[in-house]
Amino acid sequence: MTHSERIADFALSLRQQDIPSHVAQLARLHILDALGVGIAASVGEVQQRMTKSLVHTHSQVGGCTVLGHSVQTHSSHAALLNGSFIHALEYDDTHMASIVHGSAVLVPAALAAAEQHQLSLGEFIRLVAIGWEVLIRVGLAAPGAFQRRGFQVTSVGGALVSALIAGLAAGLSRTELVWAQGIAGSQASGIFEFLNEGSTVKALHPGWAAHAGVMAAQLAAAGMTGPSTVYEGRFGLYKTYTDEPLAAELHAQQLTTLGQKWMLSDAAFKLFPCCHYIHPFLEAAQQFVSEHALALQDIDHIECSVPVGAAAIICEPWERKQHPLVLNEAKYSLPYCMSLVFLKIPITPQHFLSAHVHPDAVAFAQKISWTPMKDADFPNKFQAGIQIRFLNGKTVSSLVDQVKGSTERPASQNEILDKFISNTPSLQERDVQQQVMDFVLNGHVDQKLDTLSVLLSS
Repeated sequence: MTHSERIADFALSLRQQDIPSHVAQLARLHILDALGVGIAASVGEVQQRMTKSLVHTHSQVGGCTVLGHSVQTHSSHAALLNGSFIHALEYDDTHMASIVHGSAVLVPAALAAAEQHQLSLGEFIRLVAIGWEVLIRVGLAAPGAFQRRGFQVTSVGGALVSALIAGLAAGLSRTELVWAQGIAGSQASGIFEFLNEGSTVKALHPGWAAHAGVMAAQLAAAGMTGPSTVYEGRFGLYKTYTDEPLAAELHAQQLTTLGQKWMLSDAAFKLFPCCHYIHPFLEAAQQFVSEHALALQDIDHIECSVPVGAAAIICEPWERKQHPLVLNEAKYSLPYCMSLVFLKIPITPQHFLSAHVHPDAVAFAQKISWTPMKDADFPNKFQAGIQIRFLNGKTVSSLVDQVKGSTERPASQNEILDKFISNTPSLQERDVQQQVMDFVLNGHVDQKLDTLSVLLSS
């Protein structure tokens, strides 16, 4: 069988009750986190203008939810907008070893398709869980290899997996699910060139993948065919988007553990709204600030030890990272984000949705440099080393061996709930926030998803 046929068979055979309870509960928590992050970003200027352009001219009574808005639209636009919102702040979850932002693409695709086909909460959770297990394996077959070619695996691989779960929601046959994945392969896109200018288009990567998946499923249902060898073929996903010659073989091996090894358990939550690779450095900086009575004028220099795989995103080119021009660029700047900690400027969604970079943070960033970290275990670990040298010659240093929110250092459920509450002031009353949390985390699997849709539109 081809890879897409094996994936379709797994997805069709997996029932709600086959998902281990702890995995299903984790899926619920990742869904809640994604909804909160998307609502937080929905107030941004770009996000507001996108919604006005795509929704207010295509609103649809009884359509699909647009996070942070009371209007509804058809499924493909809802998937595009919600995926873009969830990823816009770089506050969404990550499976670190595979380098995939799972919920940013899977939750909007599953939500739109589940609402369109009036599915239950349990089916929504099932779609998200299936999507995570498949998408992680897409990335694990070639970790870092998509990025080296300039592509984001979340977007190019996410389109295929979104097609799978949208097709499941629509009740497609095995053959149609294979077609849908193959069709989505011709819609897959998402390049890292945004880094050069801080362009906001990166937020579109998972949104377009979710949109492509929803559309691919609809096209397959209409009779369009797609190649069954979309993953492993000579012009398939791995040959086209990676530089890893054995990726297709490794993907075939990864598929053998579907339904046996549940990899969602290894997905990490993010506790800062900026590039995940920067987070361990922020932790190290926070530790210094809390443990030392630092006078900023006494700091001569800060040197960061950075894993090479992360440096390509958060350190290069260094001159530009020290002088970000817009906040979307600053989210991927190691020296800028570290400066916020030392200056005690809160790292919040509001900061990165504001109008201008903070001039004091740019000025302090000039004190920071970086060197490659020796023996880094990237991307299995997001590590950080920093050394501070003072004008009097004294030095202090710290190493963070793994980022908080990872499997080794997990975030608590209360931390994720607090994050959701801080991200959703637009839900107005605390009881609405509580109702959303109760429905997503504790709602009965047979409840209709329209209950959640009403709450999110309030």
